[in-house]
Amino acid sequence: MATLATNMCSFLSTHTIKGVERLENKLQSRSYTAVPSPKASSSRRHALVSTGTSLVTVTLLSPFLAWAEEKETAQKEEDKGFIDAVKSLFDPNEKTKSGKVLPKAYLKSAREVVKTLRDSLNEDPNDITKFRRTADAAKESIREYLSNWKGQKAVVEEESYVELERAIRSLASFYSRAGPSAPLPEEVKSEILLDLSTAEEFL
Repeated sequence: MATLATNMCSFLSTHTIKGVERLENKLQSRSYTAVPSPKASSSRRHALVSTGTSLVTVTLLSPFLAWAEEKETAQKEEDKGFIDAVKSLFDPNEKTKSGKVLPKAYLKSAREVVKTLRDSLNEDPNDITKFRRTADAAKESIREYLSNWKGQKAVVEEESYVELERAIRSLASFYSRAGPSAPLPEEVKSEILLDLSTAEEFL
């Protein structure tokens, strides 16, 4: 009997120990599954921090990058404008409003005639001082224009040249008949102003 009891105790003890070991193994297995290792947790934290840092960096730098790009574009446009200005400075020709390319010197002289002659015609003749000043400026610009460009092949067939010649001729024709001090009739003045406006469209 004693031997049987001893064997039973030994059997139960052995099976109990094995059962406990199996239970511990299961618990450890679940523990590994539920709780990540410190190394894995560290890697995940590093990935999250890196992603967050990248998002913050992009958010903060986006306005600066956009500003830098705009500034670079503006700088390129400014450089292009400067280069074009330098080229224009050494280019003896200029494109007119109508798209033709004519000598700069001619365009400058013709525009001056249009401006000064128009100012003179629109000036009040009762204001003697201002009237004489504008008239003298018109005479000077006409004299310079005719001395440099009268009959020049480069411009003689241009619309602006033809219109200016008509305006100057009408003015000279009137004063040669009526005298230098005669008041300019409104009809003649209107015709000359119309010629000047037409000439200006081609300058």
